[in-house]
Amino acid sequence: MAAKAPDTTAMAYYFASDIHLGLSYNGADPREREERFVAWLDAIRDDCEGLFLVGDIFDFWFEYRRVIPKGFVRTLGKLAEFCDSGIPVHFFVGNHDLWVGDYFAREIGMTVHLEPTVFDLCGRRLLIAHGDGLGKIGDWKYALLRRIFHSRFLRRFFSAVLHPNVMMRFGHWWSSHNRHGRKEGVAHRFRGEEEPIVRFARTYIADHPETAYVVCGHIHTPVCHRLSDRSSVVVLGEWIEHPVYGRLDATGTLELIEY
Repeated sequence: MAAKAPDTTAMAYYFASDIHLGLSYNGADPREREERFVAWLDAIRDDCEGLFLVGDIFDFWFEYRRVIPKGFVRTLGKLAEFCDSGIPVHFFVGNHDLWVGDYFAREIGMTVHLEPTVFDLCGRRLLIAHGDGLGKIGDWKYALLRRIFHSRFLRRFFSAVLHPNVMMRFGHWWSSHNRHGRKEGVAHRFRGEEEPIVRFARTYIADHPETAYVVCGHIHTPVCHRLSDRSSVVVLGEWIEHPVYGRLDATGTLELIEY
């Protein structure tokens, strides 16, 4: 986790996670979510010094050597505009879009992060990660499943033997099957100090007390949980039902804003 150089001239940095582009949820047209996300990108562009996409931007992404998923041209085109105009775009893989290759970096210009990464922005130190797996201790079933899906061998095997149509159909089924019919919606009930991400953050900040914010997504619940008078865990929420984003201003204050 390499620290980035401080930037004291920032106007604002923006954060979003769990857009789940391509997911059809409760009969809603997924195109509407993409149009809303692209409209937000247009709205923040004028004062954006850097954009952080903190995982699960796509509900499923599997990239072959010469084939990428169909769709998302509005989103990818807008992100390319950001990069071409000199606005850094950082893409953190989530548990739904972890099978990325070199397309985002080579064709669009984004910086892809496979691990939690430290940044110094607006006089504050931030640890940014999607949050999948952080603090989950003793859950061997979850750990095994996560290891399987992060396996490079498995990815190469699928790309070698499965036609893209088959792989995409399976991936979208796997990504969405556990959401349909949920009465409580997509948001996770935040459990405070019992939350694995909070446990991880407390352990991390004990070793890195200069950290002001641990920023993550994954659990679909927007919350700023204070750990001390100097540090907080910021969970960015989701865009499936209630779009929320984070904004870090020049004073070093990170707030969550409904869109």
